[in-house]
Amino acid sequence: MPQIIFLPHAEHCPQGAVIEASPGETIIAAAKRNDIDIEHACEMSCACTTCHVIVREGFNSLEPSDELEDDMLDKAWGLEPESRLSCQAVVGEHDLTVEIPKYTINQVSEGH
Repeated sequence: MPQIIFLPHAEHCPQGAVIEASPGETIIAAAKRNDIDIEHACEMSCACTTCHVIVREGFNSLEPSDELEDDMLDKAWGLEPESRLSCQAVVGEHDLTVEIPKYTINQVSEGH
């Protein structure tokens, strides 16, 4: 069973976390099942960018993003080449290292 290593994030997992994921589940589903509450304003329907994550290791093991996800990612704060929406990134057979960005587009627009 693959693992997802979450790098430390002040709000969501201050110490970082290593969790088990099931192949075929999304990064956000695995995170939520392990009490890592990644923001998801659109209820995980690929209609916002609040669940944006950066896949630091294992990015190429993920299925490629589709056009809708790419369009949404273009609006994400802190976009990087390894950015994905965690509601769309499906875990495969390989371990992942994931960074939750410091801000989401909601936090930037609200002035946090």
